[in-house]
Amino acid sequence: MTDEPNDAFDEHRRLLFHVAYRILGSVTDAEDAVQDTWLKWSAADRSRVADPKSYLVRIVSNLAMDRLRSARARRETYVGPWLPEPILTSGDTADAVANADALSMGLLVVLETLTPLERAVFVLKEAFGFTYAEIAHAVERSEETVRQAAHRARGHVQARRPRFQADHNRQRAVTERFLTAAMGGDINTLMQLLAPDVTLWTDGGGKVRQAMRPIIGADRVATWFAGIAARPYQGIEPADMIVELVELNGQAGMVFRGAGRVIATLSLDLDDEGTVTGVHNVANPDKLRAVATGTVHHF
Repeated sequence: MTDEPNDAFDEHRRLLFHVAYRILGSVTDAEDAVQDTWLKWSAADRSRVADPKSYLVRIVSNLAMDRLRSARARRETYVGPWLPEPILTSGDTADAVANADALSMGLLVVLETLTPLERAVFVLKEAFGFTYAEIAHAVERSEETVRQAAHRARGHVQARRPRFQADHNRQRAVTERFLTAAMGGDINTLMQLLAPDVTLWTDGGGKVRQAMRPIIGADRVATWFAGIAARPYQGIEPADMIVELVELNGQAGMVFRGAGRVIATLSLDLDDEGTVTGVHNVANPDKLRAVATGTVHHF
């Protein structure tokens, strides 16, 4: 095998992973889709491929949509709330910082409510700036069908997740205050930070004990965190936990470690005034592998 297919594939590998991850919300499934894309690419007659990037995006988009359709059935029987798999990120360019919300846990949760086609179209258009003609080619639909899917997806997302200008400094400051208050069981400060209708999603996947339904309301969420701070979690005393502030999915987040392993991640949704409107807590060990490896994804 020549180096040519490797060169073209490697050039676009990061793009392919991010397309697949945004469509699937799963690192493992996204990596599998990228691997399957490589297999199809390596077996293709590349002499007839005029635009390798377009060709590869078409393959990975369709593979990801197929995987999402089968994953949806499995997620219907998932124990407790299903959250996307968090990833460590580094948005080190001005464009990345401005578009950090496109990778956030909050947005990925909303994308779960779209059809596979709507999700793929939204991702390719909003996150990567593909034209409708390019997307139509990628998802193998007519341009009119793609435009309609994009319109439905955009309206659905905007109704459930207003777009706020990303502010890394504010997000980090609020995250630090939230962490200090939560670890100290400071309900008063938590109440100051939380919106009245804040929602907490906890994903243990039936593997670790977590809330089985979303917890709604500042009082209930603050009380939940105060309780966590006062007792062992997965057999680990609060004093023995190490908490690290990191960038998760393009935004400030927290990684909790104890007993030599990653035990949970926490990320916050903020409104334009810096008030916490949503909290995403992932503790299912199957979803913490990407964070545990320390792999940082640049976007």
